[in-house]
Amino acid sequence: MSQQPHVVGIAGSLRDASYTRLSVERALRAADRSGATTELLDLREFDLPVYDGDADEPGDAAVFTAEVRRADAVVLGTPAYHGSYSGVLKNALDYCGFDEFEDTTVGLLCVAGGSFPTSPLEHLRSVCRALNAWVVPHQAALPRVSSKYEDGELVDEGLAERVDVLGKRVVQYATIEPDPRTVEAVENVGAGD
Repeated sequence: MSQQPHVVGIAGSLRDASYTRLSVERALRAADRSGATTELLDLREFDLPVYDGDADEPGDAAVFTAEVRRADAVVLGTPAYHGSYSGVLKNALDYCGFDEFEDTTVGLLCVAGGSFPTSPLEHLRSVCRALNAWVVPHQAALPRVSSKYEDGELVDEGLAERVDVLGKRVVQYATIEPDPRTVEAVENVGAGD
């Protein structure tokens, strides 16, 4: 890799003691160890009102989208809410489009209080596909997450390895050459040329 890739993490949680944020931060540390520059885009620090397509650059939308656009890879993390991803992450992604995600490598992570945190990952994968992003096959699902953390550290070795591998994979594929455009991409109204 000739250039140091830049990886941003977005944690779709506003909680102060967020397992999602802790997990995304761990993935970013793994990306950093793999040679990337990293940055957490903490949604608590951005003024992103409920998305309104008629509003002219509300709040911090322009700053937020510029930071996402600058990334070579993005780690999206979410808590599992009612079988899907969080509203705060949905709102942040609504401000983004092809300019931010097309041909960008994306890694997905989900934490859950219970078991089976996989549906939110599939929903996020669909959103990323619609934006012509390149989602790495490896994903990190962390079930029963409160029992997996002690003093802010992920103590479950298997889950810690999954999160670390996610950070490594987004760096590994940050500069992947996009495949030729698919029929779905060509038919996707709004996609760039």
